[in-house]
Amino acid sequence: MGKRHLVIVLDDDPSMLRAMQRVLQVHGFETETFSSVEGFLEGAHLGDATCLVLDIHLQHMSGIELRRQLTRSGHSVPVIFITAVESETTHKAALEAGCVAYLHKPFPSDRLIEAVESVIDLGSER
Repeated sequence: MGKRHLVIVLDDDPSMLRAMQRVLQVHGFETETFSSVEGFLEGAHLGDATCLVLDIHLQHMSGIELRRQLTRSGHSVPVIFITAVESETTHKAALEAGCVAYLHKPFPSDRLIEAVESVIDLGSER
């Protein structure tokens, strides 16, 4: 991997957040992690991001609603949604919000890496 890629992760579960950060960094990705929507909105470097990994079930705002808000604000960074609560309605809403991948927790680390790499591959085809 020649270019460094920034993956921004938002999950309110501290252990999940640390685990994803470790896996991404081991695979050569730069990371920014956030445990709250507020922290994310204040500090995320969206313009530099290769993609976002967003938990769907967050406090104060769902990851899906956050994605919609970002889109309305002109941010089109690709999103990988993650969730511990599997439902067809949520899956459909995530797809409609424009996710590039949808992972159900707990997921193997290679599934996360595959999803991020697919975003990179799509970006290089443009």
